[in-house]
Amino acid sequence: MDAHPKRIGFLSFGAWHPSAGMTNSAAEALQQTIELAVAAEQVGIDGAFVRVHHFARQLSAPFPLLAAIGARTSRIEIGTAVIDMRYENPLYMAEDAAVADLIAGGRLQLGISRGSPEPAWHGAEAFGYALDSDDVRRKTEIFRAATAGAGVVRADAGGRPSDMMLPVQPQSPGLSERIWWGSGTRESAAWVGEQGMNLMSSTLLLEDTEVPFDELQAEQIGIFRDAWKAAGHTGTPRVSVSRSVMPITSDLDQRLFGADANEDQVGWLDGALSRFGRSYTGAPDQIAAELAQDAAVEAADTLMLTVPSQLGVEYNAAMLATIAREIAPSIGWRAQTERAQR
Repeated sequence: MDAHPKRIGFLSFGAWHPSAGMTNSAAEALQQTIELAVAAEQVGIDGAFVRVHHFARQLSAPFPLLAAIGARTSRIEIGTAVIDMRYENPLYMAEDAAVADLIAGGRLQLGISRGSPEPAWHGAEAFGYALDSDDVRRKTEIFRAATAGAGVVRADAGGRPSDMMLPVQPQSPGLSERIWWGSGTRESAAWVGEQGMNLMSSTLLLEDTEVPFDELQAEQIGIFRDAWKAAGHTGTPRVSVSRSVMPITSDLDQRLFGADANEDQVGWLDGALSRFGRSYTGAPDQIAAELAQDAAVEAADTLMLTVPSQLGVEYNAAMLATIAREIAPSIGWRAQTERAQR
């Protein structure tokens, strides 16, 4: 039996465009993300997560935003899904993450990874960092050690290095246990389990075995959990999957999403044949029945709902309320107040 209750959260890319939709500037994208987190908490949603992209009209600098969300909310988990470690300084990032987590009272769930293709050619190099995957894993090792309070630099002893090792400050207790890795393959899922991180799996996998996406993703989750156990880690790791869930309850919903095929797709991404998960679009009772049969949603403890951020706060808050009320119970989710009574 999974030790973690089923949770649902929203995942926003924070896309904005000067002349399209309800989000026309970076300022509006940031403010609307904060407002949506506040609204989501009010309707019982468990998490507010942001996707980080660089050199694009999307959210790019997560920690000021997460700190602002943390200051405006009191219960909801806040986090990233995911931060591309190719672009990060691991010690500076550890400081920023601790600050955001302390402001939020220990609610940060931080998703990191090697990242996905960006619009910039060698964008991480423009930030001053290498592109090598081994370098990303080394950065991750340093970051995790820093968040756990390890000494990372020698103290100065009158102009010479002493034997004392200094940790970064501030430290936020428990943050090191709330680091997740975004995995796109079964192989990397095994590595995540070995490392003792939590697992994030998105709506695409960088491989295809000609089985439905949810079954392939459920296999990935099983490999992760087996690797976690084999490595001797204690406790129960958390697992999240993301899905595009669009209940149709109005003519506007029908115009926007009614033509969705609701089928897996296969294509090339980042040099690999990849499988993209289906969307769930339709009447709430139809989605509830179909989502309850999703093998990976069943296997995970957290479902992240990708939101069409450019439709604005009011639209997305109403959509999340519909999902919480009419769809999420079908996968075993209960509002926090209901969980507390059990």
